[in-house]
Amino acid sequence: MADGRGLHRVVRTMGTMFSFTVRDDPTPLLDSVLDGAEALLHHVDRVFSTYRDDSAISALARGESVPEGRRAEVDEVLDLCARAERESEGWFSVRHSAGLDPSGLVKGWAVERAARLLREAGAKAVCVNGGGDVQLHGGPWRVGIAHPLVPGKVAAVVTSDTGPLAVATSGTAERGCHIVDPHTGRPPVGAPASLTVVHQGLTRADTLATAAYARGAGARAWLTGQPGVAAFAVATDGSTWTTGSFGAPATDHQV
Repeated sequence: MADGRGLHRVVRTMGTMFSFTVRDDPTPLLDSVLDGAEALLHHVDRVFSTYRDDSAISALARGESVPEGRRAEVDEVLDLCARAERESEGWFSVRHSAGLDPSGLVKGWAVERAARLLREAGAKAVCVNGGGDVQLHGGPWRVGIAHPLVPGKVAAVVTSDTGPLAVATSGTAERGCHIVDPHTGRPPVGAPASLTVVHQGLTRADTLATAAYARGAGARAWLTGQPGVAAFAVATDGSTWTTGSFGAPATDHQV
């Protein structure tokens, strides 16, 4: 949808909602590129969905060959997953009891790619939100972090004037307990109610948030040692903690 204030679109795919906001004046080129960005998300779902028997990732999990036309992007995602597993010392993993599942990286990777398409087409102010994980370019932007224990309340706000900036949150508020300790297969011990990571790119922010949440009580110490990363967490008792340049909760943050 286009109006005098920019371009806006909402897309349902990958089992969640994605939204695009481009504040630049609408042009035929940007509208066309937005169509392409939407098509990219649907394509990623067809290739990487673990719920589709005909996806490339499902074929790979069954021990079958990946179709030639899908091999490059599947290799790219699996290489990124392997790197995230190494950097997180095994706390991010794509191999579970149910088989191969790169979903913990794919959504952030797809959102980052879609935002980059719009940016490369000349858009100066871009926000792509994939199920609450956000990639920003330009600005100014304000991203509210939902309070996991108080429905309808914002626990903190991240602001960005120029970007690129990404905000990724892991926790149980929206989807219940879906992140496990990869070493035990059980819910992490001492994990916060929600954990938000702020970084330049959403691919890495998303995997960092997943790995840190899986570490449970060790999340804060590990994130403190990650360069270029800020974090904000709400504990199960309602208390909060931060790392990096993240400011006080319930106020504006410039990271």
